[in-house]
Amino acid sequence: MEILYDRSQKRLLCFKNIEDTFWDQTWAKRDIKTTFRNVSRFNIVNRTTKKYLNPEDGPILEGGCGLGQYVYSLNEAGYECSGIDIAEKTVAKIKDTYPHLKIDVMDVRKLDYPDNFFAGYWSLGVIEHFYEGYDTIVCEMFRVLKENGYLFMTVPVMSPLRKFKARLGLYPEWNNQDKSSSNFYQFTFNSKDIIFNLKRRGFKLIETRPYDGIKGLKDEVMILKRYLQYIYDSQHFSIKLLKKTLDILLKHFANHMRLFVMQKVS
Repeated sequence: MEILYDRSQKRLLCFKNIEDTFWDQTWAKRDIKTTFRNVSRFNIVNRTTKKYLNPEDGPILEGGCGLGQYVYSLNEAGYECSGIDIAEKTVAKIKDTYPHLKIDVMDVRKLDYPDNFFAGYWSLGVIEHFYEGYDTIVCEMFRVLKENGYLFMTVPVMSPLRKFKARLGLYPEWNNQDKSSSNFYQFTFNSKDIIFNLKRRGFKLIETRPYDGIKGLKDEVMILKRYLQYIYDSQHFSIKLLKKTLDILLKHFANHMRLFVMQKVS
């Protein structure tokens, strides 16, 4: 994996070998039943959704749902939630294991849903994987959301730690002639750009907050990666408690992700 800094846009670009079956291969490494079983009822998706929407407000879509654990979690909480993903084998496996879940193969850039259909739309780490940008995705999000509907979106962002490393010149500079888009994996965005681009598409910002401080620190400070990776991956109760505590301490400095809650207003 190679990470480069785009000085003009103040963002990072990540490149690695990507195959057409990349996402199916990624999700195949995880057991669906175990993943569902390990999802806390108090996860960020459930907590945030309950803050803004009631089950009777209408259906919710997760665009790019992966293994579908949050679709499952929201349905267990009483919401009508559907999911879509481009990983065909993964979607087929979910349907075989949990046939009651509404999860289909679909492209987030071209949704097969009517206008003004969903009360909420979740996008968890999706838009950063499109080299050509995310404008088409946002237009579809806006189209299928009801008036005053909520967009809940998480993306990797330039944390204070990443900005500090960029100022020190610790990332190689990106030249847009250097790499092929076929090897592109993801952007790490400037938060202000995300807010600006969604506002000009008809959304208003309701809330934003950082999270995933452990991942942000382990990915940026290699000397700590081995130890933090163990904490990050562990399912042991005491280690999960330590992880939660560390995330609270680290998220304002080293956050990997940021949650944006936006509302459709025009």
